[in-house]
Amino acid sequence: MRPKKPSASRTIMTDMVLPSETNPLNNLFGGELLARMDRAASIAARRHSRRITVTASVNHVAFNRSVPLGSVVTVEAAVSRAFKTSMEIFIDVWMEDRFTGERTKANEAIYTFVAVDETGIPTEVPQLEPETDLEKERFAGALRRKQLSLVLAGKMNPSEATELKAIFTS
Repeated sequence: MRPKKPSASRTIMTDMVLPSETNPLNNLFGGELLARMDRAASIAARRHSRRITVTASVNHVAFNRSVPLGSVVTVEAAVSRAFKTSMEIFIDVWMEDRFTGERTKANEAIYTFVAVDETGIPTEVPQLEPETDLEKERFAGALRRKQLSLVLAGKMNPSEATELKAIFTS
């Protein structure tokens, strides 16, 4: 299986925040944003693996800015690292000011997807070859994030988490 570039999975979804998608403060519901991010991440994972993909976990979500009614929201997702059957997807959420058109980063998230066959059995995915500095940074961080998740879940002994240990020791 040939490695792929993050650009091969890049998914960009743009939409407007409508009244039915907002809370009493006229900001986009967090759950609505989570659903949009999940869809974009799913497409990115499918583009990378060319398989059926399922959400394995939502590893991180930061709701840094409220997204007001009428805003144009762009969700950008791409595979940041591929493991044996799983893929980490990094998602950036941008909003455009409805009057000036200025684009501001509103939120970000990291999801994990697993590629499966038609019977639901996990299946191998291509490795990832990052190109840009940001892609390389996210690629390196993905292994630390995976090790931290495994340690916290009791699936990895902390002494085996070499990438995590390297942060704290010289």
